[in-house]
Order: sequence, then structure tokens, then C-alpha cells
Amino acid sequence: MIAGWVQNGDIIMVEQMPIFGGYAGGVEETSICNVATHLTSFTLLNGSYHLDGPIHIRWGITTARETLQVAGHTARAIDENTHLLTSNQYYPLAGPCTEMCLLETAAQAITDTASGRELVSGSASAKGVALDYTTGMEARIMGEAAIAVAGMDISEVNVILDNLIKKYESDYKTAPKGKRFQECYDVVKVVPTEEHLQVYDKAVNTLRELGVDIK
Repeated sequence: MIAGWVQNGDIIMVEQMPIFGGYAGGVEETSICNVATHLTSFTLLNGSYHLDGPIHIRWGITTARETLQVAGHTARAIDENTHLLTSNQYYPLAGPCTEMCLLETAAQAITDTASGRELVSGSASAKGVALDYTTGMEARIMGEAAIAVAGMDISEVNVILDNLIKKYESDYKTAPKGKRFQECYDVVKVVPTEEHLQVYDKAVNTLRELGVDIK
């Protein structure tokens, strides 16, 4: 397949999602494994860019404290030592139209931005396993949070992330599934409902209180 894609002049995205707590081990070991697979994507598989998304073995999400550490350390190492393009994918635990989902997404966007990651593939709410449980509002918070912290000192970002993750990590066992796209969007006009907008504004206010200056 790789040979065919190369001959065809295709853009090749290689995806790999390391599992924190799996065979690789803890944060440090999983980060090393993640960096190695990035390099393999470009040297062995002729990748145009590499997409990862470290997954927590217990929760099956990318927004846990440990998996954000893996993603951040990896992206920083690649960014400081190479010119390779890296991407990430988001799997929050909570579903759409919930503040928890938006805060989880913002935490990962902030991590990626501060770590020098160039691309993201989007956010698949409710762990990406529930039908119709993804909306455009997750992408919006992703973009606005990223813009707000761009250029911010890394020590300041770390304080924000620590306080932000504390807002939701105690709720993993009771995370709200949220609402289906059809329930929190006008499917004819393709715009969020008033309830969804209010939830979004609440999440934005929480982020502002933590130092994320979303305009």
C-alpha cells in the first residue's frame, strides 16, 4: 500500500495511538515509544505527517493527565529536534453539550499548542464510540483555547493545565454522556441550540478564570 501511495503522489498520514499503562509502561516509557513510532512513520512508511493520540488504558481517552503528558513530551521532542509534521486526535470521556467535554477538549488543545504540535484531526466526544455524539462546538473550543495560549510561557501553561485537569479528572466514573447531535443542534440550519451555547459560555468562563483569555 505504501509503495502504491508513494507512486501516486498521495499525502500519507500514519496513525499510531500508544497506550499509557500498557506494554510500554508509564509516562516516560510511553513517551519514548511514541517518539520512536513517529520517526518510524517517516523513515519506514514514507509518511507526510504522523498522527498520534495517547490513550489511557483505564479510561480509553486522550484527555487524562498522563496521556496529555505523553502527548506533550512527544510533540515537544519532535518539534525541537526535527522539521516533521505531527498531528493529534481527541477522545474526551464526556459527551457533547456538557462542560466537561469542552474542558477536556480545551486541555488537549492547550497541551498541543504549547508543545509545538502543528495539526489536529478533531474531537470525538464520548470516547468516539457513541453514534452521533460529536458536534462542531468541540472544534470551536479547541481552536479558541489554542489561540488563547499561543506564545504563552510553558511554566504558565503548566499551571493552567494542572488546575484545568483537576476540574474534570475526579468525574471519570460519572462522566455525562451528553446529547446527540440531533438533540443539541438545529439540524436544518446546522447551528447549536441555545442550551448548547449556554453550556459553551459556561466552559469559556471557567477557562477564563483559569487564565485562558478566550476573546
